[in-house]
Amino acid sequence: MTSGRAGQSLDRPAGRGASFGVHLLTAAVVATALVAAVVGLSLPARLPADDPLGPLGGLARFGIAVALFALAQLARLRFRAAASVVSVTWAEAALIICLYLVPPGWLPAAALIGVTVAWTALSVVDEGRSTSDVIRIAGVQTAATALAVAVTTALGQPMLAAPTPSLTLAVVAGAVTYLLAGAGLGGVVLALRHGMPIGRPLLAALRGKLLMFVGNVVVGLLVVVLIEIDPRWLLLLPAPLWLFQQTYRQRLNADRERRTWRSFAEATAALNQLDERGVATAGVSGALTLFEAEIVEVEVVRGDGRWRRYRGDPGGQLVDREIAPPGDDEPEPEELVRDLSVGDARVGRLRVRFPRTAPPTGRERDAHAAFADALAAALHDAATHRELRLVTARSSYEAVHDPVTGLANRAAMLGKGDQALRQLAHDHPVALLLLDIDQFKEVNDTLGHAAGDQLLRLTANRLGTLARPGDLLARLGGDEFALLLTSVPVVGDLAAPMAYALRQARDIAERLAAPTEVAGVRISVEVSVGVVVAPAGTADLTELLRRADIAMYQAKSGGGNVAAYDSSRDAASTDQLALLAELREALQADDQLVLVLQPAVDLATGAPTGVEALIRWRHPRRGWLGPGDFVRPVENSEQLGPFTRYVLDKALAVAAGWAREGLDIPISVNLSARSLLDPRLPTEIGEALRRHQVPADRLVLEITETVVMSELEVIDQVLTTLRSMGVQLAVDDFGTGFSSLTFLTRIPVDELKVDRSFVLRMADSPEAAAVVRSTVGLAQELGLRVVAEGVETAAQRSALAELGCTSAQGYHFFKPMPADKIGAVLGSLARQAPTNVRPLRADGAS
Repeated sequence: MTSGRAGQSLDRPAGRGASFGVHLLTAAVVATALVAAVVGLSLPARLPADDPLGPLGGLARFGIAVALFALAQLARLRFRAAASVVSVTWAEAALIICLYLVPPGWLPAAALIGVTVAWTALSVVDEGRSTSDVIRIAGVQTAATALAVAVTTALGQPMLAAPTPSLTLAVVAGAVTYLLAGAGLGGVVLALRHGMPIGRPLLAALRGKLLMFVGNVVVGLLVVVLIEIDPRWLLLLPAPLWLFQQTYRQRLNADRERRTWRSFAEATAALNQLDERGVATAGVSGALTLFEAEIVEVEVVRGDGRWRRYRGDPGGQLVDREIAPPGDDEPEPEELVRDLSVGDARVGRLRVRFPRTAPPTGRERDAHAAFADALAAALHDAATHRELRLVTARSSYEAVHDPVTGLANRAAMLGKGDQALRQLAHDHPVALLLLDIDQFKEVNDTLGHAAGDQLLRLTANRLGTLARPGDLLARLGGDEFALLLTSVPVVGDLAAPMAYALRQARDIAERLAAPTEVAGVRISVEVSVGVVVAPAGTADLTELLRRADIAMYQAKSGGGNVAAYDSSRDAASTDQLALLAELREALQADDQLVLVLQPAVDLATGAPTGVEALIRWRHPRRGWLGPGDFVRPVENSEQLGPFTRYVLDKALAVAAGWAREGLDIPISVNLSARSLLDPRLPTEIGEALRRHQVPADRLVLEITETVVMSELEVIDQVLTTLRSMGVQLAVDDFGTGFSSLTFLTRIPVDELKVDRSFVLRMADSPEAAAVVRSTVGLAQELGLRVVAEGVETAAQRSALAELGCTSAQGYHFFKPMPADKIGAVLGSLARQAPTNVRPLRADGAS
């Protein structure tokens, strides 16, 4: 038998349709019960002539039936299911006994009276049920009794009949009918009120009732047998019945406990969402299931102070809307309300409403508190993740876009331009136009920087209308713009593409020169344009920009506004070829390229945290050359592979020597973006590590901005393979505006290196200090190491320590030194460090 009260919304009544349906069903059930009671009493009753109960035996038997039905309801067990309270009673046992003792036609009336009396008493004592609830419950029980009597009498005549197998089956069929009818009618009422499928409350009731039903049938049949044998045996039943009642109570509690913890685990696991709506929705549905609640509300406060409420009910309806900030209203006795907070940050509130007839228990209060804490943490994580997504999206956008004009910046031009060149045929001509605004400085000085920015935006807008699909337009910085033309007509030799590019350049210069108004002053935008044309496969965009820059200055110095690149005037080209030839000899000589090493130290202990390998060239004719003098030409030549292997081999040889001396310090090597285009690189590095017997985690590869900006699959595969080998990765020059945070979500790295430009300026520039602080904070959030480059003063060191940076390198600590001297320095640093602090391992462990 099921009984319950459907839940109302916390601030709105149930739907009119549902309420009308419940009232209509209740009226029909009660009418059926009354008809069954009246008709049953009017039927002729077969009573024994020598009734042992005396001349008033009929009345006594009816009174016994009323009493049995009432006692069966009073001796009930309750459990919560499907947002209502299910009562498990001895009704089937009472029914079986009454079928034996009382004429069947009288039983609906006896049930009506007994159930009404019992539930009226229960309502007065502890449940406070409404009159309509009592009438509905009595009607359901009476209707179920009438159906059970009809089924039983159709199969047999149990009145004062000795139990036989066929009669037993008839009585059991009646009990089953009573169970299904009561549970079914109660389930229909709950389904109508909550708008849920009937299967859920029906199955919940039957699952909780099944074992008790079996016990009811056994007890009912046993009482009948004992009455047939000797009624005095009934005196032995109270103790076993009490034990059975307690056993079943314990079973219900244990089952409830298991389901509660299973539901708690599932509900908290479902909170693992990345957005507020997902967490709140999971919180509502999880609480509804966990607490079998009538209504659940999750109220969320956002970063801007606005509140949003997510409300759900057992019918599966979820409604969310913005609300005013909630007050501190006192919850009802059947409600549990808890603020959702993480530390001092309030993130919302959880409200759970239980059925009025079964207010929350102490265990449910504890579960509510634990679930609320888990929900608060999940909502806080979702809000943090949302902010991180916004910061990442904003940083990713800013990393590749010019903040003034919204065009692609230099980094995007380099990355996308090289990608566009690789997608074209090797001999397909491309043209690069480099534009510089004449007298831009005068505009800034005369009209102000706001006018200068307005002029830049105006120029960008005009160039955007002149660019064609497939062209790449960017602002490189200052007053320089670049336009890469990829749809140059392929006709004959390079003379025709150059003529086409020059026409485009002159047309652009002419259109830009159209008078316009800036800061209230009418001016004409004059530009100088450098033009370079080359087959797509003969140069990367860096080289094209260099050539276009030379042509642009030729235009400025030549008196015209457009000039084509003239290789004969580019002394750097022949000098670069000679330098590359000399490098080939240097790689063979083995005494010209010198490895120097610069330690990074822990700002707190002074212990070495790593060493960066740098290359110098002792040129026999040019003298000492730094990396800036030859690395860029090498990166654009076929010498890159041998040069990279040479530097790695030298660095690993030094690391192997440190290992023999007991120094456990990683060594960092800079890696070119072009090197990562070679799928064989991981294999070559692995062979070098084995040859020198250096563990993979002793090697840190520093990758450049071009790598970070690239989204080429081959680069991601190479980096992923290196990472799986145990080699560590560091992002060099992080924070310069060219590094993309999205790269950190694609490839796991171990270290971020703050660019020296921010370190040098952070004492005087709040913006530079903010970049350093943000980088340190991001590294800490992602579990990465962070190293500040270019520290030159004690003030910079102190500022870095205050910003939370843990490691740094620069001339303030050590200048780059030869490999044969650095071992003693590292050993001394390690010995001077506090005895309870060891140098940081490359994996971040101490």
